[in-house]
Amino acid sequence: MTHHPLEFIGMISHRHGSEIHPPSGPILDPDYVVRFARAHEDGGFDRVLVAWHSTHPDALLVASHAAANTTRIGFMVAHRPGFIAPTLAARQFATFDQLSGGRAAIHIITGGNPAEQQQDGDFLDHDPRYARSDEYVGLLRRVWTSETPFDHDGAHYRLRGAFSEIKPVQKPHIPIYFGGSSDVAIEAAGRHADVYAFWGETLDQARETIARVRASAARAGRDPANIRFSLSVRPVLGDTEEAAWARARGILDRIRELRGDRFGKVHPKPESEGSRRLLTAASGGAVRDKRLWTEVAAAVGAGANTTALVGTPDQVAEALAEYHAIGVTTFLIRGFDPLEDAIAYGRDLLSATRTVIAARASNDLAAA
Repeated sequence: MTHHPLEFIGMISHRHGSEIHPPSGPILDPDYVVRFARAHEDGGFDRVLVAWHSTHPDALLVASHAAANTTRIGFMVAHRPGFIAPTLAARQFATFDQLSGGRAAIHIITGGNPAEQQQDGDFLDHDPRYARSDEYVGLLRRVWTSETPFDHDGAHYRLRGAFSEIKPVQKPHIPIYFGGSSDVAIEAAGRHADVYAFWGETLDQARETIARVRASAARAGRDPANIRFSLSVRPVLGDTEEAAWARARGILDRIRELRGDRFGKVHPKPESEGSRRLLTAASGGAVRDKRLWTEVAAAVGAGANTTALVGTPDQVAEALAEYHAIGVTTFLIRGFDPLEDAIAYGRDLLSATRTVIAARASNDLAAA
């Protein structure tokens, strides 16, 4: 099996806010962006995610500001296909890769929420959106790698003499992270994903997801061992297990307080298959496996990565190592107290997880 390095990804945002912190102040806080990015860089994270929302500041420009004020940390910039031409997106990301010294990655989010898509004028249904993403990402890769102009005639894009003089620093191209749990999403991911990103499912669900994506990659003529897997989860840490669970209960109480009558009521049913999978996990109990906590996902409708791992840093490291053992090599972790948790993860969780995984690897070698 191909050996993939362990990778930790955090998440930065354009202002302070989370499920337990209503956003306040200006929509874009440039100083906070820099503090947040530097906290991840100082803490030893490999990358940070910059999310996309149809009413928020532009993710690539936020990432560029953070990159200009850091030296090492990489960026996983969320991008929704369909709103600009793939040739333009390819040049934008190649430019960012050059300006940042090879620190760009793109996270393809096809979109699971029709209302939000429509805010940007996109009225395609779910499956056609993924067909468009499939074509779009294929074109990104071609623009990034083609040494000569090319023509393209597809269902969604027609190009004549497409070419980019600016190419990414990274070869053969910028890393492509791809999300989506529906059948059409898995097919597109099998063709294009360097890293398949999914939310914090149970171990059994994760095994199933990994098998589905590897089978898709094989159908696309790729070596399934080359595709990497990223799991998104929200660690809730405490000095003791009891303290961690007390903190988790406090988070749930705060969400209940903020949501009031909407707490636990989610309408309509999510179109996103990833959301449905988290709600399925939640339906099996408040805690799955040893410490996968599902109550926040159930309370807010699982519209984002909302399952948590609760415990001491060593306990959460052991839980992450269980996912690593089934094929996950990237962990996308963010907290409910975003900046403070990022600092705590860098101080307490990253090194603990690396230690546990390294010890398991040496034990496996010794056993072999």
